[in-house]
Amino acid sequence: MGRDTRPRKSLGASLHNQIKESRVLMVGAGGIGCELLKNLVLTGFGEIHIVDLDTIDLSNLNRQFLFGMQHIKKSKAIVAKEIAGKFNPNVKLEAHHANIKDPNFNVKWFKGFNIVFNALDNLDARKHVNRMCLAADVPLIESGTTGYNGQVQIIKRGETECYDCNPKPVPKSFPVCTIRSTPSQPIHCIVWAKSYLFAEVFGTSEESTPELDPTEDSENAQEIANLKREAEELKNIREKMDSPDFAEAVFSKVFTRDINRLRSMEDMWKSRKKPEPLDYGKVLEESKSIDASISRNDQSKWSLAENFTVFADSLKRLATRMLELKATMKEGDTPPILSFDKDNEDTLDFVAASANLRSSIFDIEIKSKFDIKQMAGNIIPAIATTNAITAGLCVLQAFKVLQNKLSEGRMIFLAKSADRACSSETLAPPNPSCETCCVARLTLSADITRATLNDLIKILRSQLNYNEEISVLTGNQLIYDIDYDDNVNTPLKDLGFQDETFVTIVDDSDSDDDEPPRVNLVIAITHDPEMASDQYPISEPEKIEIQRKPRPKPEPSQDQDDNLEMHDVTESRKRKLEDGLTVLEDASARMRQIVPEDAGPVQKKVKVAETIVIEDDEAIMID
Repeated sequence: MGRDTRPRKSLGASLHNQIKESRVLMVGAGGIGCELLKNLVLTGFGEIHIVDLDTIDLSNLNRQFLFGMQHIKKSKAIVAKEIAGKFNPNVKLEAHHANIKDPNFNVKWFKGFNIVFNALDNLDARKHVNRMCLAADVPLIESGTTGYNGQVQIIKRGETECYDCNPKPVPKSFPVCTIRSTPSQPIHCIVWAKSYLFAEVFGTSEESTPELDPTEDSENAQEIANLKREAEELKNIREKMDSPDFAEAVFSKVFTRDINRLRSMEDMWKSRKKPEPLDYGKVLEESKSIDASISRNDQSKWSLAENFTVFADSLKRLATRMLELKATMKEGDTPPILSFDKDNEDTLDFVAASANLRSSIFDIEIKSKFDIKQMAGNIIPAIATTNAITAGLCVLQAFKVLQNKLSEGRMIFLAKSADRACSSETLAPPNPSCETCCVARLTLSADITRATLNDLIKILRSQLNYNEEISVLTGNQLIYDIDYDDNVNTPLKDLGFQDETFVTIVDDSDSDDDEPPRVNLVIAITHDPEMASDQYPISEPEKIEIQRKPRPKPEPSQDQDDNLEMHDVTESRKRKLEDGLTVLEDASARMRQIVPEDAGPVQKKVKVAETIVIEDDEAIMID
């Protein structure tokens, strides 16, 4: 019996042939990605491309089954290709150890796929893939998990709502690899300080040192030996808590040696700034004049030296508590541990100072002790079964896409419930107010070394009939509006434009009875270095019709509001979001919209960072 006999009988000849001839992209090779890749390969998808920037960590092995001890520190994408390829040698696999936001993964590249699968664990990349699939008009199957909860969604331009169509809660999930290796936000450092460093030194270690099998691969053997040494180091330091050099030992391990190890991984820093390790002796000297009472100043952002002072002092206080507990321990008792409590000054000081020291190493914004107290939360472990079910649902939805049966596709929610594990609803149409998918689209070629922002604005007004009231944005960064014209004579390249850059044009004209403002126009500007020097530096735009925005619905009266049906689709979706079944965020907003009201005047030249606020009792998942 041939390998294809049973799948052909199960799926039918037509669908089976479509699967074999399909070319799909899977972004992310972590918890969901491992399960999904296995499903795709065994189903027989003809060609599968895998993109993932991360490397394999010890903590991945309990749920990312494609990886073993011998793969630690290796590329997830490359190892996933090697292992999954053994399941079905008839499938062509291509691995890319890279960031999906790299410029070589452009719209043209996305157009080469029949389906894109998102198996990501961070918001920014999800939103990026969503935009690229919309621009390339390629179906996207979005998925995510949080503990027992999961979600699968089909996204198709013009037919279904996209990732940004509905307001989403701020995400509270962070990958272990980000926490341990490549933090980029203050919350990453806070989670590291609370759930890794504090737990290893004073609490219950999350990673017991494993028994390591020998391997014939000398490179992997060395990496595993390094990992074992690192795992043992904090354990050995913990045993010397009564030593006068305890603070120096902890500091040098996590802020110097561990950082130097990360710096040695050159591939990780090709497109990001390397972390800068701290020197214990130098920081100690700078902090000699600072009193430990600085920890009481919880509203200000401490300097590096002040953070060091609080770190050393809180470490001493916690060590004293631990030694006192050990002194009262009787023979046969379980060794004492300390638990993090945001209302305990000792533990909060230690986490706040440790997080800020790590932030300074990775050039991340320092937070006040007050802010850190608000952001610290609990951790929900990722569950392999949830990932497996979600991955299976992704493939089932892919069958609907390949058969052009979107009307049969479903938005599926997975939850721990007494009634049922899965619930679903029909795919909703695009939200007319969405500024990501309900937009006009245009592609222009330009010599970005010659073309200025003013050249683009002239085309908008002369060829596309825009008036004076427009704003021009790249991402969330405002580069032009009627009150901000500093950049009009700047070449596009000097404004950060690359080979392919997306620009959003916002119609700021006032809405009136006759003509509401037009929907946003998203222009993909591609660099054309061969454009003749005597030619206008931006190509002539094709003729397009830019729709008007829908008129806002009148606010319902109180009587009407009281009589609204409580079980309509909108409320159902809202409840699902409030229950935490999605790991999503508010759709991208214009720069002036995402600045808090109390933030003072808008600094238009500076890209605005989105603020993450985590409630005290809410959870953070590490996947």
